[in-house]
Amino acid sequence: MIYTVHIKIMPLDDLLDPQGKAIKGALHNIGIHGVEDVRMGKHIVLQIQAESSENAGQIADNAAKQLLANQVMEQYEIA
Repeated sequence: MIYTVHIKIMPLDDLLDPQGKAIKGALHNIGIHGVEDVRMGKHIVLQIQAESSENAGQIADNAAKQLLANQVMEQYEIA
């Protein structure tokens, strides 16, 4: 069976996010005010052939750990 797995990757909370800071500044420049903070991340969707949803989740977790997320600077969540 084919499972769709979503991986959300975000910078660690304690690290600066220069992309988020640039977006916040750009929003202000175009007249959108009131945005207190912006964090920029990645959303990756995998289509995984697996025997079960648990197995698909394990495959996605391995992919995130080994390739998709830099665990020194990023955290990830699988849905």
